[in-house]
Amino acid sequence: MPALRTLRPATPFALAIALLLCGCHKQRVKTTSPLDTGTARASLSSEERVGYASWYGDPYHGRRTSNGETYNKYSLTAAHRTLPFDTVVRVENLDNGRNIKVRINDRGPFIDNRIIDLSYAAAKEINMIGPGTAKVRLEVLQAVPNPFPLAIQVGSFKDWHNAENAKKNLEEHYQPVLLRKFTSSQGEYFRVLVGQYSNFELARRTLQDLKSLHYDGLIVRLDP
Repeated sequence: MPALRTLRPATPFALAIALLLCGCHKQRVKTTSPLDTGTARASLSSEERVGYASWYGDPYHGRRTSNGETYNKYSLTAAHRTLPFDTVVRVENLDNGRNIKVRINDRGPFIDNRIIDLSYAAAKEINMIGPGTAKVRLEVLQAVPNPFPLAIQVGSFKDWHNAENAKKNLEEHYQPVLLRKFTSSQGEYFRVLVGQYSNFELARRTLQDLKSLHYDGLIVRLDP
C-alpha cells in the first residue's frame, strides 16, 4: 500500500461533518495515493467467512436486484457486499447445522456484523425465518471472475445534502469518493464510498486507517 502522508488539520466545517459521520475526530488525517485498481477475486477473507446472516422478502419481492434480475423471494439467492454476481455459496447455520446453496445476485447487507442477506426461501431452508438472523459459515463453491474494484462505505444518509457534505470532507483526504443511491425498506439512502481497491487486503488496510480516525465503514463492491 502506498505510504501515507499527513495533511493540515481539518477546518471547523470539516470537523462538523466528521462529527456527523462518527461522533468524534482527530486533528490529523491520512490519504492514500495513487489508488490501486484492478480485479477483485471471488474469495472470502477470514472476516467474511463466519458472521451473522439476515434475510429479506417483502417488500423487495418483484423489485430489481443489483444485477438487474427481478427479486424472487422463493428462489435460492442472496445478497453479499463483495462477491461477484453468480458466485455460488454454501451457507451453514451454526446453530442447527443445516446448510443451503445460494447464488449471489444482489448487494447487501449494509449493516455491520452481518455478512450475507438470504432470500426468504434460503432462510426457510436453514430454519432462520423466526429468529430473523443466525450465525453462519460461508464457503464459496463456484467462483466467478469480476473486474470491479472494492470500496469502503463510510456513511449512509437519507438527506442528499448531508451525504454531499460528507463526500466533500472526505475528498480532502481520499480519492475518489463517490455517492451511490440505495433503496431499502426504509426508503432511499445515499451511500458515501471511499477508494477503489483491487483486493480485500488493500481495502481492509484503508478501513483500519479510517477507523484509527474514528470513522466506521463496510467493505463493498463497486458494481457499475
